[in-house]
Amino acid sequence: MTAARGYLRYTAGKLGGAAVSLLAVLVTSFFLFRIIPGDPVKALTHGTPTTAGQLASLRRQFGLDEPLWRQFTEYCAKALTGDLGISYQFRAPVGELIAEKAPATLLLTGVAVLVYSAVGLWLGARSAWRHGGLGDRINTGVALTLWSVPSFWLGLLLIITFSVGIGPVPGLFPTGGMESGDATGLGYAIDVAHHMVLPVLTLVAVGYAQTLLVMRSSLLDEMGGDYLTTARAKGLRDAVVRRRHAVPNALLPTVTMIFINLGHVAAGSILVETVFSWPGVGGLFYQALSVPDLPLVQGLFMVFAGAMILMNLLADLVYPLLDPRVRR
Repeated sequence: MTAARGYLRYTAGKLGGAAVSLLAVLVTSFFLFRIIPGDPVKALTHGTPTTAGQLASLRRQFGLDEPLWRQFTEYCAKALTGDLGISYQFRAPVGELIAEKAPATLLLTGVAVLVYSAVGLWLGARSAWRHGGLGDRINTGVALTLWSVPSFWLGLLLIITFSVGIGPVPGLFPTGGMESGDATGLGYAIDVAHHMVLPVLTLVAVGYAQTLLVMRSSLLDEMGGDYLTTARAKGLRDAVVRRRHAVPNALLPTVTMIFINLGHVAAGSILVETVFSWPGVGGLFYQALSVPDLPLVQGLFMVFAGAMILMNLLADLVYPLLDPRVRR
């Protein structure tokens, strides 16, 4: 009963912190994008002859003629009820636009997160267990290199090499998009998978490196523990000691990494989606930011930040289950 009460108290504190974070995001999402240079109305009417009266009418229609404090209170009142407003450029509810683009992003980044989390955990554990060896040096060197590479730059290199073709390497994959538009059924699934190869590879190459390095560092910290010596003294095989004793105790920092990566699933990768013309929320955010389309930018920022806060909250709630000392 005492343990359950302690966990409930711990959970209540984390929920309160998440609520405060969401309120901070609500305020930040409004004021942050108000300092972006540019006039949304002029950007939307660029290249179209427009009178001063028409510009004033559009500002009134978008509510931009209201005092800033009134815009803020109206924005907060709507956001707290789930109304993210109407996009300036698409003239559609922001929530519907995000819901329309979300499946493509969830597919792309979801697959990438699953792959690079599994690969990073496995290689990180093996590198730490055999630290100092040739395999560890190669894995660590490759991981550090890929972690330092900007994702958009790596994506462009992959497009040049495997889409356009270079030297003896022919163009094997599409340069962008999610589908060719002329397939159905199983053919459609294969077509989408074909388009996913390069953007997923880009995300995996950068993401697995970070997971590997965090897992390696965490496991190295555990390898001097007395409990591992005791496990070996009992006659357990080295692989069993690593899998059942060392790795579970090294997972706390990596759990945070995995949950943060899951939070990124909602946001996608803005640069990677833009480079590969992937029709997800990352590309939508780039379009919105270029105007700037304030309701759409604010709505996407709320979704991105909300997903990260939720995943951090879940990580905090899982910690005590992995290590009861955390709730103390």
